[in-house]
Amino acid sequence: MLLNERGTTAPPTPTRRSLLAVWGPGLIVMLADTDAGCLITAAQSGAQWGYAMVLPQLVLIPILFMVQEITVRLGVVTRKGHGQLIREHFGGRWAWVSAGTLVVSAVGALLTEFAGIAGVGELFGVSRWITVPIVTLVLVVVALLGSYRRVERIGIIVGLGQLAFIPAMIAAHPRWSDLSAHFAALPLANHGYLYLLAANVGAVIMPWMIFYQQTAVIDKGITIRDLGRERRDTAFGSLLTQGVMIVVIITLAATIWRTGHGGSTGLGTVGQIATALAPFLGNASARVLIGVAILGGAFVAAIVVSLAGSWGIADVLGWKHSLNGGITRSNRPFFLVYALTHVVGAVIVLASADLVQLAVDVEVMNALLLPIVLGLLLLLERRALPPAMRMRGIYRWSVTGLSIIVIGFSLYTVPTALGLVH
Repeated sequence: MLLNERGTTAPPTPTRRSLLAVWGPGLIVMLADTDAGCLITAAQSGAQWGYAMVLPQLVLIPILFMVQEITVRLGVVTRKGHGQLIREHFGGRWAWVSAGTLVVSAVGALLTEFAGIAGVGELFGVSRWITVPIVTLVLVVVALLGSYRRVERIGIIVGLGQLAFIPAMIAAHPRWSDLSAHFAALPLANHGYLYLLAANVGAVIMPWMIFYQQTAVIDKGITIRDLGRERRDTAFGSLLTQGVMIVVIITLAATIWRTGHGGSTGLGTVGQIATALAPFLGNASARVLIGVAILGGAFVAAIVVSLAGSWGIADVLGWKHSLNGGITRSNRPFFLVYALTHVVGAVIVLASADLVQLAVDVEVMNALLLPIVLGLLLLLERRALPPAMRMRGIYRWSVTGLSIIVIGFSLYTVPTALGLVH
């Protein structure tokens, strides 16, 4: 043990950690970003509007990265969760407002995850009354493993199942000339397209992602020394999640939309998505590929969403909430909230029906919450970070400008989302 010049114990000299020791929070939160609701929203977009949703997905990549990159810096530098920072800098009232947006988006997302899992089970003839309780139990047990890293690895491995959409796209034989011809065709005057576009925006930037990654980098022990590699982790995840969305859109555009059935095909369940693709991919291939992809996205998102919600509530209430070390007296309320979140979500889904409409509505709701979420994030970046760690120059203007555009679009879609404009 080394002593410094004052005679006290000196901290050990930090060593450069391996890539795997740093990467993870950005990748898992991005895999969760492409959850069951997002995949189904992308499928509906491709089926109804073909390739007209590809360009918006590309535009959203830098916005997604910039938002989560701010989140990383806030967590690494302050060592505090998102809710705790809001409470300290803006007071308890705004902390509860922020927690409210988190709970609303997390509950909505969790419903789509369980509905997606139920749909996959029914795709193979297994009742939701069997799949949902089993998955609920598994998700609760995963959080009790006593290690954030263990939970993260499980989430990433399962979440990669959504890459099954890539062979589905290849099997669909998309015509790249169709993509080129319709790439820039954005029918913004059509309210149906505008509603789905709002859903796609809401499917990219969600309140629970911010809460999750900010606490995850703390729980994993990411330091300022690791900041550059954690940014690359987030950048890679941003490209991956948006790439999956584009693949899903192209797959449905190359099949249902190309044959002219997009407007009349009601994708009400996961099974209907697989059935719609069966003539193009084969019945067995369609069921397996769609089932694996939806299950992977839903499972990893269920972990991330419920942890984000529980972490956020714990931040606002001042509870201990680390996954490391298992259940103790101090963090017992956090684990109780985590477990109850899954149980309540499972019960609601067992009594619900239309998965696709539920998924799209949840993503639109996320878009409507963006003004509060992005506004508080930008203000925290300015107040909570020391000057040397804040955004500067053209990067600051770019982030601020893109955030204002997204907020403006969210407000613009409010009348359509509320049914005031048809």
